[in-house]
Amino acid sequence: MSTELWSYREIAAHIGVQPETVKSYRRQGILPAPDVVTSFGQPRWYPETIRAWVRRRPHNRR
Repeated sequence: MSTELWSYREIAAHIGVQPETVKSYRRQGILPAPDVVTSFGQPRWYPETIRAWVRRRPHNRR
């Protein structure tokens, strides 16, 4: 697995929405749990976690 980690910003760019939308997805329980939470409390995800989630999404537009 990649050592690269994505923040809300990278996820938003990947799925074509604003970062606030991704944050809303997390609050609603739509986004998968973070793979890592930094020492500053910032959630991060491996790109493959997000790619797999996108493939499973009911409204997948990709």
